[in-house]
Amino acid sequence: MEQIYNKLVRDKIPEIIKSNGEKPITRILTDEEFKAELEKKLNEEYLEVINATGKDRIEELADMVEVIKYLAKLENSTLEEVVAIAA
Repeated sequence: MEQIYNKLVRDKIPEIIKSNGEKPITRILTDEEFKAELEKKLNEEYLEVINATGKDRIEELADMVEVIKYLAKLENSTLEEVVAIAA
């Protein structure tokens, strides 16, 4: 049965799919498409942070930081610069 996710891919998910004998279909997004998907992902991670507690919340916050890092990169900046500005 075919499963369609239409989501950003990380953590070597295509390789994991291949190791299960399945064939992933992927494509590389344009910068604008990537930015839009990152913005969706940031909102998704925000909701997960709100609903998490303890160690799970820390892991979800780390996921948000990862998204912020890539959004900063698309703006020709770095996570470190974002943190410095926040400080």
